[in-house]
Amino acid sequence: MIENIVRFEFLQNAFLTGIMIGFLAPFLGVFIVVRRLSLIADALSHITLAGIAAGLLIQAKVAFVTAFNPLYTALLFSVIGSLLIEKLRSLYASFQELSIPIILSGGIGLSVIFISLANGFNQDLFYYLFGSINAISRSDMWTVFAILIVVSSVLVFLYKELVFLSFDEEHAKASGMPTKKVHFVFIVIVALVIAASMRIVGIMLVSALMTLPVATSIRIAKGFKETIVLSIVFGELAVVGGLVAAYYLELPSGGTIVMVSIALLCIVLLWKKVKLMFVAKTAQID
Repeated sequence: MIENIVRFEFLQNAFLTGIMIGFLAPFLGVFIVVRRLSLIADALSHITLAGIAAGLLIQAKVAFVTAFNPLYTALLFSVIGSLLIEKLRSLYASFQELSIPIILSGGIGLSVIFISLANGFNQDLFYYLFGSINAISRSDMWTVFAILIVVSSVLVFLYKELVFLSFDEEHAKASGMPTKKVHFVFIVIVALVIAASMRIVGIMLVSALMTLPVATSIRIAKGFKETIVLSIVFGELAVVGGLVAAYYLELPSGGTIVMVSIALLCIVLLWKKVKLMFVAKTAQID
């Protein structure tokens, strides 16, 4: 396997991009899960699908831009979707959760229209929906690397504010922290990571990579920082394990990454249950 990675550029692109996404998605996922915003990832992934469909439509209909990369329209739609979610949350202050189904529905509607105008479902769109080890180009990898630098810098710079906002939003507002600006920046970087993840995991499965490693780490972590570290570890194991399985079994990478994530979750849950049974039995003997 190592020999093939050294020899073939597409494997280098897949594994390097996967390692970067395996770091970013669970890291942001911890804040998303703690703030109970898991469905936002689903809404943004659906509006990202509309961006991909728009990019494929441009490829199909505009002759002089056949080499246009749909990743750029996906990034644009994802960021616009995140801004619209924030606007709708302010308009429906008492029913903020309404912003998610509105954007999700709009994303699906636009996707269907663009796909229809592009004359239907093609192989490229299948890769974007479910991920593919063959679909990641060297330019995609560098785009994800740029997003890694930007998002990591924001997380380091705003770490304390994001933690404060995640655990006590009302106190953060009362203390004078610009909560709206911090949340706005957070939702934009979530949009960037979702758009960056679609080649490796697939749009329909990207929210799983943001939540399953976090769900696994929460069962065994003893604090917030430990939850972040373990989530990243489980995310990397899922991505690398999923890519290896996808390569040898010739399966879509997104599906194998998600199934490895679920397998890790099951192993941790089983280990936790066995540990509790052992502790209970030891207490009875004593």
